[in-house]
Amino acid sequence: MGVPAPMKVISASKSNSTTSGKLIKLKNISLMMAKLTLCALSLVCVLAFASAQSAIVTSTYHLYQPEQHNWDLLAVSAYCATWDANQPLSWRSKYGWTAFCGPVGPQGEAACGKCLRVTNTRTGAQQIARIVDQCNNGGLDLDVSVFQSLDSDGSGNAEGHLIVHYDFVDCAD
Repeated sequence: MGVPAPMKVISASKSNSTTSGKLIKLKNISLMMAKLTLCALSLVCVLAFASAQSAIVTSTYHLYQPEQHNWDLLAVSAYCATWDANQPLSWRSKYGWTAFCGPVGPQGEAACGKCLRVTNTRTGAQQIARIVDQCNNGGLDLDVSVFQSLDSDGSGNAEGHLIVHYDFVDCAD
């Protein structure tokens, strides 16, 4: 009778060792899943932030008339001329111009040279515009030619403004 008792103790000891090993593996798997979940959550946040670079705002128009000024940012006293006046003509003339003071997106120098897809919320008309200036109306101050192309039903001209949706987009320069 004395012999089986030590066998049970040894057997129990092996069982505890195996159980401890399984617990360690489970803890490692749980830790790995927690890290994976955190990474996935971080990715979702980054994507949400990237897609949040848009807003619906009021847009007025400004008489930059870049075609008449040879697309010269200095000639129209654009805020961004300090940084972008020496860009090649092809860059300055690729898109119509806008001043930007929207509630969402970079401000000041950080906004200069960026592009917006601007959509008239009433008609769906769209244009790409390059940010060359600042404004203080809480939205956009589009060059008159961009404003007119978006104002496909004439309501913007009649009301003195458009309600537009803007998205920051790649300028593809």
